[in-house]
Amino acid sequence: MKPAAFDYLRAATTSEALEALAQQGGDARVLAGGQSLMAMLNMRLAKPKLLVDIMRIKELRRIERQKDAVVIGASVRQAELLAWPALAEALPLVALALPWVGHMQTRSRGTVCGSLAHADPSAEMPLTLVALGGEVLLRSAKRRRRVAAKDFFAGMMLTARADDELIEGISLPIARDGRFAFREVARRHGDFAIVACAAMKTSSGVRLAVGGVADVPTARDWPRLDGTALDDALNAFAYELGARDDVHATARYRRDLVRMIGRDLIGEVLQ
Repeated sequence: MKPAAFDYLRAATTSEALEALAQQGGDARVLAGGQSLMAMLNMRLAKPKLLVDIMRIKELRRIERQKDAVVIGASVRQAELLAWPALAEALPLVALALPWVGHMQTRSRGTVCGSLAHADPSAEMPLTLVALGGEVLLRSAKRRRRVAAKDFFAGMMLTARADDELIEGISLPIARDGRFAFREVARRHGDFAIVACAAMKTSSGVRLAVGGVADVPTARDWPRLDGTALDDALNAFAYELGARDDVHATARYRRDLVRMIGRDLIGEVLQ
């Protein structure tokens, strides 16, 4: 299929993009990498009246290391972040997860923030944002606001972004002496995950985040657990995620993966 007719705006500045979103509201969609949006347009799952292209806005193409966080702009491509020299040191979990995002060809076009805006619960970047406790930086013509990762994802492919808002970037805390691990199971490397897990050592114990099971990526914090206590916590978490059968896997298989991968990753970060 081909997209329904729409107008196209190549915004030169953030202000120009925000003005268009303020005027068109829900009738506008933001185009960055387009790896998800173009498919939705072709299948007419999305039929905007206006497409606002932000990829020529230089101020949104930044990777900025601040005192305690790294800010990644809305037009930074996944491949650009993966090639950032300080990635493994500043954001080790992102460095582990990014190679699992699609393929080299799609990462060269897709943007980090575009993946978050699409909010597929099986995608790696939303999971990473939740695991790290990052923030989404939203901006409209009238205001700026920061939304915590746990509050940004509202459901499957639903977010807290208002129709007149642009995801200006994200803020991820810089790693401080922590240990991180990531693993996923998919039909093929580069496919969306059947189950993906991220684990990190925290000051009070461990955090495990899971994607591909619930409608949103979900994290749990536990004190240091061993033996049956860890098994019981993982089993309860696996059921709380509300897995469902689909064409890719059964709910039982997803719960088994959460328990198995979760135990392995927790052991890895706490060793």
